Amino acid sequence: MIKRRLITSGMGILLFTLINVVQPVYAFGPESNITYQGIDVSGWQENIDYAAVKEAGIEIVYMKASQGTNFIDPYFERNYTEAKANNLKVGFYHYVTARTTEEAVIEANFFASVIGGKTPDVRLAMDFESFGNLNREEINAIALTFLRTVENLTKKEMVVYSNTNDATNIFYGEVSRYPLWVAQYEVEQPTPNGNWDTWIGWQYTDEGRVNGIKNYVDKDRFTREILLTDTTILPPVEKPTNPTSPSNTISIIIQRGDTLSQIAKDYQTTVGELIRLNNIVNPNLIYAGERLMIPQNQSTSEQQYGSEMIYIVKKGDTLSKIASQYHTSVVAIAQYNGIRNANRIYIGQRIRIPVVFQEKDMFHTVYEVRKGDTLWSISRRYGVSIASIIKRNRITNPNLIYVGEKIRI
Repeated sequence: MIKRRLITSGMGILLFTLINVVQPVYAFGPESNITYQGIDVSGWQENIDYAAVKEAGIEIVYMKASQGTNFIDPYFERNYTEAKANNLKVGFYHYVTARTTEEAVIEANFFASVIGGKTPDVRLAMDFESFGNLNREEINAIALTFLRTVENLTKKEMVVYSNTNDATNIFYGEVSRYPLWVAQYEVEQPTPNGNWDTWIGWQYTDEGRVNGIKNYVDKDRFTREILLTDTTILPPVEKPTNPTSPSNTISIIIQRGDTLSQIAKDYQTTVGELIRLNNIVNPNLIYAGERLMIPQNQSTSEQQYGSEMIYIVKKGDTLSKIASQYHTSVVAIAQYNGIRNANRIYIGQRIRIPVVFQEKDMFHTVYEVRKGDTLWSISRRYGVSIASIIKRNRITNPNLIYVGEKIRI
């Protein structure tokens, strides 16, 4: 910085003052001093040892509760019970897939029904980051509808989760009046976005390591403003019927060379369904780097994943009943799934049941993921579909694979 001689004349002082008055301020920091270390989790982290997480210094755990209109994260109940049992502060988030304000109302009701009867310690969070071909006004209308509807149903405060790009270029107006939980990695502090002056949450990495969690986990810093002013139990809300928005979807990133027809084939859906779900105007124009919502069929109670059967718990099920159905033991299932209390399973919970390989599955290739790999590139290399890789390896998020991870082809 160049040092200059102090100007002592009246005109000089006036000029100096004016320069400093009109200079824009780009400050963007925490709402208050950071006091809480946190993580956010979903089914990707599978069985978490929350005693070890607590011992590692984590204080707040945000957990995925739901997505769309009837998808409940398979580990939600376990995450909630175990986190509470270890005296961690808990929060819930919903992944929005709505394409209209009417669908946003349905999703808000579904989210409220999933978390009803539970006791959060921190604000309820909206995760809306996959927009298809929605324009900016439509996105904000959907977001605002979801936020207000959840607030009305739960009587709890909300927070908007967003990456820095969307906070800068997508959200504005009434949505930006809600507090921000911002995601930005590999920076010393989040950069200004022009719509929020402060943040109350900062997700600073998606490759965190925490004792008690075997996979990568998102790590966060939170200010005291993330805490709810009212921590009473959430009211019960009836699950909405006949939803019109996507019942269960995953989000993928379009790769260079992709076409809708190839994506539809890979994920066992139709081009028409992809167009409808993503509000695509021109099916011949999709762009690398964009997110695309893919429908997933969860209508059956069991699914085959290579060497395992995934059983989805229904009303009236017990581990003994399930064990008898699959000719195994309660102890074997409990140990295989890390279930500590064999008498405590939940409707919607996914239970892994080992099965014998069919002859055609005996010969498979084990591929170790290298830097730059994607499921798309791996599928093209071996001439198989992305869907078959996802099923065989029980991949919950097709955009998250890691260097050194072993994938069966």
